[in-house]
Amino acid sequence: MDNKEIISSLISDSLEAKKKMLEQNQIEFIEKITNKIVETYINKNKVIICGNGGSASDALHFAAEMVVRFEKNRAALPCIALSSNVSSLTAIGNDFGYDASFSRQLEAFAKNGDIFIAISTSGNSKNIIEALTLAKKLNIFTIGFTNINGGKMKNMCDLCFCAPSNITARTQECHILLIHIIAKLVEEKVFK
Repeated sequence: MDNKEIISSLISDSLEAKKKMLEQNQIEFIEKITNKIVETYINKNKVIICGNGGSASDALHFAAEMVVRFEKNRAALPCIALSSNVSSLTAIGNDFGYDASFSRQLEAFAKNGDIFIAISTSGNSKNIIEALTLAKKLNIFTIGFTNINGGKMKNMCDLCFCAPSNITARTQECHILLIHIIAKLVEEKVFK
C-alpha cells in the first residue's frame, strides 16, 4: 500500500469504530455515564481519573476539559488526573512499586460521593486494577474506559465503556470522542 491508501484505510477504520458508537445501546450507555458524572458535580463532588501512556494523556485532557472549560465559559469543575504529578508517581514507584502509582493517590484524594474513572485500552493494567480494587474498598463509584473485550476491569467497574474496537489506536480515538461528549453534556446539564 502507498501512503494515500494507508491514510485512507486508517481514516476509514476510525470512522467505522465511531459509527458503532451510534448504536442505540451505546448511546444509552454513554448517557448513563454522563448522567452519573453530572450528578456527581451537582452534588459538589469531584472526578478522579487515570490512565497509562496515551491514556494518561487522555486523563489529563479530560481533567482540563472539566477544570478549564470545553465550549462554555463557566465555573471550574473539580477533576484530578492522577498522571499529572510526576513527583508522586516516581516516589510511589520507588517506595511502593509502580502497581501502586494510582491506588496510593486515590487513597489520598477520594472521598465518598466522588467518581473514579480508569482508562486502560487493554483493561488489564496492573496499576489500574489495583486502583479499582481500592476504589471498591473505599465505596467510590467507578467508571472504566477500555476496549471491546473489557479485560479484567470490565467486571470491576460500576459502569464500563468498552470502545467498539480491539485496536489500541481506534479504542483511544473512541475514548477521546467519549470525553468530548461527556464534556459537552456536563456543561449543558450542570450549567443550565
